[in-house]
Amino acid sequence: MPIDFASNYGATWLGMGILGALACSCGDTLASEMGTVLGTAEPRLLTTLERVPRGTNGGVSPAGLLFSIAGGFLIGLSYYVALLLFIPRDVLEISTEQWPVLLVGAISGLLGSLIDSFLGATLQFSGFCQERNCIVERPADCVRHISGCAVLDNHSVNMLASLFTALLTPRIALYMWSFCS
Repeated sequence: MPIDFASNYGATWLGMGILGALACSCGDTLASEMGTVLGTAEPRLLTTLERVPRGTNGGVSPAGLLFSIAGGFLIGLSYYVALLLFIPRDVLEISTEQWPVLLVGAISGLLGSLIDSFLGATLQFSGFCQERNCIVERPADCVRHISGCAVLDNHSVNMLASLFTALLTPRIALYMWSFCS
């Protein structure tokens, strides 16, 4: 079923929610993994903009943000290609334009990554272990606190970021389609 808020509101809303959750996950993963490896700038804590060591929960960098957009775009592109492959051409011709899903994916990747970073900076403990010389997620005597409190672990942060992005993405998509179609 093509994306069409006017005639397939419920299905479109659900589809965009799923797109948002996947774009969040892909965007955040690429930002964390590729941004850390390929980025040259030191990350900054999203909440205070202070410089933090690589691997700190809530740390963002320009490369990481670009990779989060790219990850979301990749999910949007996958959705778009699936639409083109599996929906009959005559149905697509009478439907609204489908290309805005590319932008929605990219925006959702960035948004999800920022939500994840905010939750990580505030509700997930990050500290520097002086014995092991690395970032850790649990307080201890040898750990210097960097950010966050130990309310959530990484799995909880990821789940909540995906959930919030899934809830926000249909609204973003509705707005995008009102301008782009």
